[in-house]
Amino acid sequence: MPKRVLQGVVVSDACNKTVIVRVERRVMHPVYKKFVSRSKKFAAHDEDNRYRSGDAVKIEESRPISKRKCWVVIEGPADAAPGRGSRRPAVAEPVAAAAPAARRRRRTAVPAEAEAEAPAVAEEAGGAA
Repeated sequence: MPKRVLQGVVVSDACNKTVIVRVERRVMHPVYKKFVSRSKKFAAHDEDNRYRSGDAVKIEESRPISKRKCWVVIEGPADAAPGRGSRRPAVAEPVAAAAPAARRRRRTAVPAEAEAEAPAVAEEAGGAA
């Protein structure tokens, strides 16, 4: 039995070696006799991570590769070369860490420094605390 080949558009390339392809088909409505677009999403294997969102690709049925993945991308745009760039930009140079900004303290408890200064201030005022 020949393998099915479908044509669709990549809608997600977030996973490693996997793309999600939306395949649209047009069917006639049984009552209204108008053509209606129906779409389904397939998870397809992309070995070299070469396809990005928006690419028009052809996928072919294959053996199960994982729980949801039983399709393989066989064809795509000409500019989709292997190693077209990593998904996440690589850190070229480590950025020098700036001095951490002073954090604001909550005023729920009296700081230890203030406790030490409080009796001295009361004695200077001359009053009994």
